[in-house]
Amino acid sequence: MNINTKQSRLIINILNILGIVGTIIFIIWAWRRNLFTDEAVMKYYLGKFGPGAPLFFIVIQIIQTVIPIIPGALTIPLGIVVFGHVPGFFYNFIGIMIGSVMNYFLAKKYGRPLVRSLVSEKQYQKYIGKLESSEGFKKLFIGSMFFPVTPADFLCYLAGLSNMKFKTFMLALSAGKPFTLLSYSYGLLFVIRIFNSFF
Repeated sequence: MNINTKQSRLIINILNILGIVGTIIFIIWAWRRNLFTDEAVMKYYLGKFGPGAPLFFIVIQIIQTVIPIIPGALTIPLGIVVFGHVPGFFYNFIGIMIGSVMNYFLAKKYGRPLVRSLVSEKQYQKYIGKLESSEGFKKLFIGSMFFPVTPADFLCYLAGLSNMKFKTFMLALSAGKPFTLLSYSYGLLFVIRIFNSFF
């Protein structure tokens, strides 16, 4: 492993920790102000974001998909909370789709050194061998797009390293992402509401 890979991983790990802490702080702040449970409060804060808020959120989702700074499981529900169910889902979908496509083509252009620098060596070694079987990786990729709690962003990079056609990549991504978005969005909101009921 060269020093650049080590430095890249260290920077990403630090940014990831900062991103998680920042997101948790926001969730606590929003919970204390009843942002998750009071529609009037939600509309009040939504008005403060202004007309550029959707674009800003989409850019955040693109960044967190390309660079693992903030876990998508935390940012995805925020889109629903801030913008509402349908717009929030749409903004999440657009941002993550753009980011996933970027992952695919970045891997095509820069190859394994880039992909290796973005994740831990353990995770890299766990999945890189899957590329030895084109059909096996294809099944893994398609299945992972339909289920939450899978390294979907990393698998999009691996798809770029594989011989998977872009058409196949897009079909699997477009069909599977709505399921994972809904799972993350309403799963975390359900947990927050259960937690809120005890306080």
